[in-house]
Amino acid sequence: MSTAAPVDREKPNGPRSRKGAATRARLLDAAKAVFEKDGFLEARISDIAEQAGLSHGSFYHYFDSKEQIFREVAMEMTDLLNAPLSTSIFLPSSTAVPRERIRAGIRTYLESYRAEAQIIGVIEQVSRYDAHLTDERFEHQQRDRERVVGSIRQLQLLGLADPDVDPAIAAHALGAMISRFAEMWFVQGLVDCDFDEATDQLARLFASALRLRDRPDEDGRPSPASTE
Repeated sequence: MSTAAPVDREKPNGPRSRKGAATRARLLDAAKAVFEKDGFLEARISDIAEQAGLSHGSFYHYFDSKEQIFREVAMEMTDLLNAPLSTSIFLPSSTAVPRERIRAGIRTYLESYRAEAQIIGVIEQVSRYDAHLTDERFEHQQRDRERVVGSIRQLQLLGLADPDVDPAIAAHALGAMISRFAEMWFVQGLVDCDFDEATDQLARLFASALRLRDRPDEDGRPSPASTE
């Protein structure tokens, strides 16, 4: 580990200056590129530093280990995949009905997954034997998952979703359906389908599972969602 005094005077692993934040971001971008190319086990800190245009010792000014920077890359990917919750599904200015928001959110999720499939594949692989990373990703996703649970409850109160569905179970199950399908498709190559068709079918399954509709029946209970 380098013992040289940092030029930016940032504290280790927590840059306080704009330059330090930019350097840290460069290291994260470099790490993502190296992990994509070499995988986690074969990636070296020296390769990450070189990719970022920094010295090997400079890496330790911002990160303690390869494991730490990998986990931060994984959290960035988690945030990217969860972005449709804010940009499509829970967008305050949107006037679209729930099933249209869900379809837009699923489409954005699949587009992001497809674009980042290589690094996501590495993350999924590491998660299978790194319990700490798995737990960290789960906790990182919990806030957004609670938003989905709350949204399903609200739809039920409005008579737009099946009141007999357990919101928490539905949020976990439907989220797993979409993420696992994306992994099988874009990472493992086990699925061969048209992008628009896959988006439509996943949205249809999601809406059908909740018996989602645009307006309640007279008795306040939802009828099966329209998929046209």
